[in-house]
Amino acid sequence: MIDILAIAAHRDDVEQTCGGTLLRAAERGQKTAILDLTRGEMGTRGTSEDRAREAAAAAKLLRVSWRGALDIPDTRVDNSYENRLKVARVIRMLRPRVVILPYWEARHPDHAKASPLGYEACFLAGLKRVDLSSVSADSLNVTFVANDQQLMANEPHRPFKIVYASLYAEVRPSFVVDITAQFEARLQSLLAYKSQYLQQQAGGDLFVPEKEIRTRLETMARFYGLLAGVEFAEPFIQKEVGLVEDLTCLPVQSI
Repeated sequence: MIDILAIAAHRDDVEQTCGGTLLRAAERGQKTAILDLTRGEMGTRGTSEDRAREAAAAAKLLRVSWRGALDIPDTRVDNSYENRLKVARVIRMLRPRVVILPYWEARHPDHAKASPLGYEACFLAGLKRVDLSSVSADSLNVTFVANDQQLMANEPHRPFKIVYASLYAEVRPSFVVDITAQFEARLQSLLAYKSQYLQQQAGGDLFVPEKEIRTRLETMARFYGLLAGVEFAEPFIQKEVGLVEDLTCLPVQSI
């Protein structure tokens, strides 16, 4: 059973939006996983094979227990029933308590569509009568598995909690996670994608220059950290109302 599963459209999305949170959870002893919906075959830089190797390297840096990629075509992440079944199969196999999804508004259509796709797949995975036998094993490429991780279950399962990584959304977060101690490793996990972020001519007008990556990541993480009085943080949205049992234990000083 996995404690936290992060689902994103592309390899390297999780590293940018919630990689520090996954690493912090792993350091706490929790089991984490990443499901990339596509394999990056339409990327301007590198190949899907390059990104598979880089994703495995990043997974080790973030200490995740499992990482896989579906065969949903890059740039064609649609919230179809077929795709929902593919994601639901992985949810049943991993049985996460918490699922992290991309925020539902985004510049990249794949990111925006991944959000409702992931939510509806979480719902489908819990329906006993949903038959996943039609989902081919070839639809999932397992990129990385920790030595002690054995995941074979296929019984219905629905996550307890769904939250949304909102780093690139113009919205006030419901909460942030302190990643001050994890920031450097999170940065290195992103830079593990050498095919994407090493300085090169291809896509020079689209990609952040390599020398600016640290500055940009630091700036965003510092901004969200300031909201909670820590150095670096990652932002999240939850749709539910929060429940508090003891007002005297609320974190973050008001004045």
